[in-house]
Amino acid sequence: MRRLAVIAAACGLLAACSDASSIFGDSAPPPLPGKRISVLAHSQTLAPDVGNSTPIVLPAVESATDWPQAGGEPMHDPQRLALAGASLHQVWSADLGAGGDKRRPYFSQPVVADGKVFAMDAANTVSAFRLSTGERLWRVDLTPDDVGDGSFGGGLAYDDGKLFATTGYAQVVAMDPAQGKVLWRHNLTAPAPGAPTVHGGRVLVITVDNEAKALSAEDGHELWHHNGMSEMAMMVGGSSAAVDGNTVLVPYTSGELFALRIENGTVQWSEMVSSIRRTDQVAELTDIRGLPVVDHGKVYAAGNADIVAAIDLRTGRRIWDRDVGSIETPWVAGDYIYLITNAPDLVCFEAASGKVRWVTSLEKWDDPKEKSGRILWSGPVLASDRLIVAASDGKAISFSPYTGAKMSEQELPGGVRIAPIVADNTLLLVTTDARLLAYR
Repeated sequence: MRRLAVIAAACGLLAACSDASSIFGDSAPPPLPGKRISVLAHSQTLAPDVGNSTPIVLPAVESATDWPQAGGEPMHDPQRLALAGASLHQVWSADLGAGGDKRRPYFSQPVVADGKVFAMDAANTVSAFRLSTGERLWRVDLTPDDVGDGSFGGGLAYDDGKLFATTGYAQVVAMDPAQGKVLWRHNLTAPAPGAPTVHGGRVLVITVDNEAKALSAEDGHELWHHNGMSEMAMMVGGSSAAVDGNTVLVPYTSGELFALRIENGTVQWSEMVSSIRRTDQVAELTDIRGLPVVDHGKVYAAGNADIVAAIDLRTGRRIWDRDVGSIETPWVAGDYIYLITNAPDLVCFEAASGKVRWVTSLEKWDDPKEKSGRILWSGPVLASDRLIVAASDGKAISFSPYTGAKMSEQELPGGVRIAPIVADNTLLLVTTDARLLAYR
């Protein structure tokens, strides 16, 4: 009882300290004048760095006819693609099948090869369309016999005359792209939510329990595997490995980025793409959701936990980093990197130093006053002289890659949660209700 009395008295003294007069008779100081600004919010604000005002020069436009894998190619470095014309017009649309919902969010990017578009719906049904007209060529359901509904995720890749798919049923499937015939299946221990990466006769996949596997592209037998740290919680969606020569870059949901030998999976180096300073509960999820990008001996990777970094490909030495989180893939174009951050902002960084050249804020809410209806942004893709981003509220916006100024806005027939792709002068988008849209 005496202890309770002492605690009660102490609480009374503490309460008295908050009064206008303290127990010592001194008046409490008045509050400092001025507007109060959250230190945490202020620390997250990006602004252009001073010191470089030279005009931005981009690499030459490349007329790529294909987009065979996630990120355009194994290095995820398509640079600057051709998309002619001052304005975009929808030329065709096609129904993929099952759209996304809360249980099965839709995160599979289409691929393009040999004049065909290959796309997967939320229920792991793969379809092939003619790129020029949108005509459906074939459709195949990859659901195994005698199974349940499966999990989320999956993706596609095309290489050396074969189409490869990861599915929500914990399988890797090889298909004949001409007719959709299944050539082989490999059972995984867990689903692979991201698309496979195919290079040098190897199919590289990453499972939800942070295991990377290399399979033979010929028959699907396992060549090697590697394990990262397991995570109890992760973001919806998945990433894909990047490949440059004999090095495989494997991003995990733990925030780990491993460089492995493609021949046998031996570790060359590892790095954490995660900040010690976490800005909110969502930033506690350390996923590398965007694809790692390899360009001129450097690896660029963005993590959800407030880090975007440039890393030396050979040694794993961190060259620079910025305290900004993202779940999107950095787009590298010559000396510059474009990225959608979690803020959300569209930012242009200098590739050599990480300095910010310009920042353009993107809309965050459907209803800004009520702060309701969070808008999610995907991209960007650099096509000719426009940076194109797509939004979950049904629009695609083009920005200047030189200044960040808004150029045009395109209304879409549905929301988009997958980064757009460009192939053969055609912009392709997939809506959450599984519509494949083509613009030229």
